[in-house]
Amino acid sequence: MFLGEYQHTVDSKGRLVLPSKFRARLERGLVVTKGQERCLYVFPIDRWEEEVEKVNRLPRTDRRSRNYARSFFGAASDQMLDGQGRVQVPQSLRDYAGFSKDVVVVGVADRVEIWNAESWAINSSEADEFYAAIEEALSGEGI
Repeated sequence: MFLGEYQHTVDSKGRLVLPSKFRARLERGLVVTKGQERCLYVFPIDRWEEEVEKVNRLPRTDRRSRNYARSFFGAASDQMLDGQGRVQVPQSLRDYAGFSKDVVVVGVADRVEIWNAESWAINSSEADEFYAAIEEALSGEGI
């Protein structure tokens, strides 16, 4: 399971050191792709296979499903961590997420998200406000 928030930097070659506590779960391989809100998702290879199955179940006759699949798979990059725990983030994904040098790596249970630091600050603040006001979800009323 991936938990926590970590400040990191992307080097000039587009490599990012992932938190050491995440590496064991990613050592068999990982996939980096576009996430929602212009972040990147990092899936361990076994979780990626589950995501592939989910997306493949979407109706191909639906334009939204086709476009989602094109973005999700077309941008995906399968990777292995290098000896220093780094992952190579392709330029197209760095552009999509608006990466500068500073990024935030966030553990979100079954996946890792990588955010432009400024975007994370805004999104995190909004998410915290939503989270603080959602007591009705805990009472069974739903989100």
